Amino acid sequence: MTKSAAAAGEAFQPTEYIDGDLGSGILLLCDHACNAVPPGYGNLGVPPEQFERHIGYDIGARAVTLELARRLGVPACLTSFSRLLIDPNRGDDDPTLIMRLSDGAVVPGNAAVDAAERSRRIERFHRPYHQLIARTLDAMLEKAPPPVIFSIHSFTPVWRGVPRPWHVTVLWDSDPRAVEPLLEGLRAQDGLIVGDNEPYDGALKNDTMYQHATLRGLAQALLELRQDLIADTAGAQEWADRLEPVLRDIARLPDCRQTRYFKSRCDSD
Repeated sequence: MTKSAAAAGEAFQPTEYIDGDLGSGILLLCDHACNAVPPGYGNLGVPPEQFERHIGYDIGARAVTLELARRLGVPACLTSFSRLLIDPNRGDDDPTLIMRLSDGAVVPGNAAVDAAERSRRIERFHRPYHQLIARTLDAMLEKAPPPVIFSIHSFTPVWRGVPRPWHVTVLWDSDPRAVEPLLEGLRAQDGLIVGDNEPYDGALKNDTMYQHATLRGLAQALLELRQDLIADTAGAQEWADRLEPVLRDIARLPDCRQTRYFKSRCDSD
């Protein structure tokens, strides 16, 4: 069952939850699933075509997440608003939480955001997503050994004129339990160029994985898929084909189903 923010006639809901087996051993997250802006914010002064770019959302990530949740029968937590409104994959004290300029696009609706509006967006959009994740994890921990958390993202194939060669990358901090078998499973597939902490580093203080996986001692991995490979239904299906058996196998590993604490590279001694 899908509980979506897009239901006609309902007040805007900032999250989308996919029901799944709480004892499955996997929780899927999608931080940048949607490019919608809630009523009252117009289009943030940004031309509509900008919301179709990577600055508006992670293209294809929602489709892959939903397909994996369906095939694996696992729960998934997703957002229902554009990252241009507020970025749920940032701590609420992060200076990039609300962007005034994103990859060359000015966001006029964010130019005059003061402390009160920042707090309002955190309460209405950012916090409900993290509360949903926390509630889901609490329920899963009551049912079964700790789950593995996989967060699904996507990256633009060209950045500032430079092509990115990877088909998929894995971002992580310091817990290797799910990462090593994930990298191994992806590299075993013919023709894939697989990145390790590229084009970004997976250690980010107070981001989603830090809050919900690192601090809880849960095995984790963040997947970045190249957007041109998952931008349509066929691409999303292909990548669900590739990922489903790998994720399923990782959830069967005893070491991944235990609480173990690894010090984040973000934290000072």
